[in-house]
Amino acid sequence: MSAAGAIDRFLNMLAAERGAAANTLAAYRRDLESAEQAIGSLENADGDALAGLGGHWADLAASSLARRCSALRQFYGFLVDEGVRADDPSPALPRPRSRRPLPRLLSHEEVKTFLEQAENEAAGGSPRPVRLLTLLELLYGSGLRASELVSLPLMAVPRDAPFLTVTGKGGQERMVPVSGRAKAALSSWLAVRQSDSRFLFPSRGKAGHLTRIRLFQLLRELAARAGIAPEKVSPHVLRHAFATHLLEGGADLRVLQSLLGHADIATTQIYTHVDSARLVALVNARHPLGAGAR
Repeated sequence: MSAAGAIDRFLNMLAAERGAAANTLAAYRRDLESAEQAIGSLENADGDALAGLGGHWADLAASSLARRCSALRQFYGFLVDEGVRADDPSPALPRPRSRRPLPRLLSHEEVKTFLEQAENEAAGGSPRPVRLLTLLELLYGSGLRASELVSLPLMAVPRDAPFLTVTGKGGQERMVPVSGRAKAALSSWLAVRQSDSRFLFPSRGKAGHLTRIRLFQLLRELAARAGIAPEKVSPHVLRHAFATHLLEGGADLRVLQSLLGHADIATTQIYTHVDSARLVALVNARHPLGAGAR
């Protein structure tokens, strides 16, 4: 089997057995091909060759190095399972210590300013400002990922029940509540939306729907008009704000995990750092030995 063929078979396995998304598969391919360019055939590489990748990738951030090594470990596990190799050389890979970065945050006041700017622009009823307000309300009000939002089919819009059916990573579906504000914005958008596309936010491009890049641009342009530093704003920052502000309001971490579509609660726990003061107050008030329980 050629190295390229092995990579293709590995990616096909990820798609078929794990439901890996197209973006995930593309990232794995880039990581594996980068390693191959550095050390030659991955299929025949030994532990010494893999250990040398630390030098080739010395300029990478710790998180990027960790991601590439993870891709290689999974790749060699696949080769062993398939009987292509009898040994697994991946233990020789560098093991960077990578601390997960804390998410960038928008304050309650900044989100309020952001929303007010969008509302003022949408007040005239023009389609594009109304669409932008709807996008913003769904990002902050429902915590959707950018890819989930832009690819929403029209049929996902709730009729009676206040929920969206969202297809997340790995093709996993989940129900996401729609706030009253977001539902009102959706109604306004549907009233001015002029398209027979199957997507809620159609585009004339190849994707058939608004792209993540264009969504990113629209939000930063809105931030500038609202007097907020554009570099502070992105679709993912608004998803972080949704999670953080919900946790501050008393949401259960398991509920938040379900709303965000996280497979592992460890991913959700990143948000607890912003709420330490509330957690300390909760322990003091509710624990049997706390001051509030006396």
